[in-house]
Formats: sequence, C-alpha cells, structure tokens
Amino acid sequence: MSRDPYEILGVKRDAPQKDIQSAYRKLAKRLHPDLNPGDKQAEDKFKEVSAAYGILGDEEKRGRFDRGEIDSSGAEQAPRNYYRDYAAQEGQRGPYQNTGGFADFGDADDIFSSFFSRRSRGQSQMQGQDRHYTMEVDFLDAINGAKKQISLPEGPALDVQIPPGTRDGQTLRLKGKGDPGFNGGKPGDALIAVHVRPHRFYTRDGDDIRLEVPISLAEAVLGGKIRVPTPSGAVTVTLPPNSNTGKVLRLKGKGAPVRGKDNGDAYVSLKIVLPDTPDPELTRFVSDWEAGKAQDPRKTMGG
Repeated sequence: MSRDPYEILGVKRDAPQKDIQSAYRKLAKRLHPDLNPGDKQAEDKFKEVSAAYGILGDEEKRGRFDRGEIDSSGAEQAPRNYYRDYAAQEGQRGPYQNTGGFADFGDADDIFSSFFSRRSRGQSQMQGQDRHYTMEVDFLDAINGAKKQISLPEGPALDVQIPPGTRDGQTLRLKGKGDPGFNGGKPGDALIAVHVRPHRFYTRDGDDIRLEVPISLAEAVLGGKIRVPTPSGAVTVTLPPNSNTGKVLRLKGKGAPVRGKDNGDAYVSLKIVLPDTPDPELTRFVSDWEAGKAQDPRKTMGG
C-alpha cells in the first residue's frame, strides 16, 4: 500500500499550498537524480516525492484525495457499495441479476475494464510545472547576443544564451529547466522575462537603432569624414558640407539583428556643438560676418 503523500512530503493535512510547494522543492533539490548520480535509493525517493506532489500540488486532486475519491497514486477509488445497496426495487431487476442466474456477479468485461482503467490513470505521466524568472541585461548584450547566468534562490545558477536582437520584455524559454515531471513525465521549462537596460546614447526603434552624434562647427560647414559608433563597432561616415543640426544619416544594416532577415539600420542625428571655451577668432569672424547676421533661421515659424 502506498504511503500517505502528506507523510512523504512531511506536511500536515491542513498545510497551505505554498507550504506543500516549498516542502516539495526542498526535497526535490536534495534528491534529484542529476545531483545524486548512481544513487538508486535517492532516485526512488525522488520518484516517491514527485508522485506525492503530483497529488497534493494540484488543489483539485488534493481535494479528491482528502475526500477519498482517489488514492495516493491518483487512481480512482472503487465505491464501497454492498449487495443490499443494489437490491432491486419491487418489480425491477437488480443490477447484479442477469438471465444466466448469476445474481451476485457483474459482467466480467466491466470488472476488468474498470480495473485497468484505474491502473492506467494511476500510472499516467505529468509534465513538470514551468518556472518563471526575470533578468536584466545590458543594451549591447541584447543587441549583439551574450551568454549570461541567472542565480536561482532555490538552486544552482542557470546558463542563459541571450540571442542577438533580443527585445525588452521578450521571454526566453529554457527547455527542461523547470520543475521535474511526475511519474516519468517530462520536466517543465524555465521562462525568463528579459529587461534591457537603457544605453547612454543608443535607443531602439523597432529593428533600427537611433543615436545623436555631436559635430564641430568646422565639420558642419566644411564636411568631411567622422567616426560614428554603432552597436557592432565604429564606422567611418562622410559628412556633406553645410550639415545642420538635426540632419539624419542612415547607416544601412547597422541596427538590430533580425532572425532570418537583414539587420535593421542605424539613424544618426547630427548636433552642432560649439567649443566649451569661447574662441576670440571665431567671435571676431561672426561679429564681422554680415551674411550671418542677415540670416533668419526662424522665419518660417512666424511671430
């Protein structure tokens, strides 16, 4: 006869579900076959603990077990009825009667069918529950991909491969890293919600990357080549002469990787930045620059 699942998990019959789950995780962590290679006794105890949790970890099954509707293996309990409970009412044939005169024997096929049905249900496999986690990753690790570890409160760390192009809020699935299965069932999965930390100058726009790049006044007026950072490395960009603040340059394929498709693009917004310390020569030039004084860059704004 199977042991009481409450006894196996070491919890009281009125224990809340969270205590049952906590007791199971503690025992499963200690007895898991991966942590006890070659230890047949630990393996048998792990199976026993998993079977007990398969009953008590499910509130509906736990209720049915407490009411005596199923046994500790999950098999349906046979109803405890007696011959007198099935006695025929006056003028009716009782369920134990048949034309062959064997009044106290039911149909043999029904008996064996019920037996094997209960046996099958008792040995059914159940997949383990999924486990849910969250982790933060740097912006560039999410764009370029990286291998990280997530520390678990109830066990060893998990190695997590961050795929290139991972988005903020994306959930990664680690097959078989959840709770162990019941009665030989497959383990559940680990589901990891990824939160991407903001970058100091990159922002993501769909599959594209946007950034603002400062340029000097001389570069803006004369144009030339400048080095621009991208998530995959710095590239040389040619500035056209007379490039204003707000002008946007497109760097094709320098955005976020997209599985099965071309990378997104990087969009570079220019911003003219004057020297921190005023330059007397530049001040004199602008003071004498009549065309510059005549320019009105706000004329289209009205007022």
